[in-house]
Amino acid sequence: MYQEITQAARDAVQELLEVSKIKPGEILVVGCSTSEVLGERIGTDSNKQVAEAILAGILPLVKEKGVWLAAQCCEHLNRALILEAEAARQYRLEPVNAVPQPKAGGSFATAVYEALEAPVAIEQLQDARAGMDIGNTLIGMHLARVAVPVRLKTKFIGQAPVVCARVRPKYIGGARAHYDERLL
Repeated sequence: MYQEITQAARDAVQELLEVSKIKPGEILVVGCSTSEVLGERIGTDSNKQVAEAILAGILPLVKEKGVWLAAQCCEHLNRALILEAEAARQYRLEPVNAVPQPKAGGSFATAVYEALEAPVAIEQLQDARAGMDIGNTLIGMHLARVAVPVRLKTKFIGQAPVVCARVRPKYIGGARAHYDERLL
């Protein structure tokens, strides 16, 4: 089971990294309910092994691309995010004192906290360039404007639906405007 979860996470993040055109140094936010991956209601069956399997599929590809991973905590930590201290410094995000646990922050955020070199928690982020929502965790608040849905071939990780987004610059100028196709 864990190998299939790792593979699905790897496939999903690989496609998202390609489609989103996210660049090195930008932030990818991931929210994940391991309960939903197991087919249970969000927040009812937090599972560290499932979180680690998902992270095993995501983290190597994100690191290879040079993208910062921000893991959304659950509502018990007010959807705070876990990321590398260096990313927080670069983006001028003030760290807060919280360490996620499987039942207070969530198993995925806990696994990310344990896997990063110098993890910190931050309260909010509003300029992630792409996002992956595994199990309806509501990551949209962390994305820069304008978020655009990304439909992946991988529709589920375990039993949890996968919903992804990328961002693009706002269109301005109306009907006569011309747009840079590379930014769409």
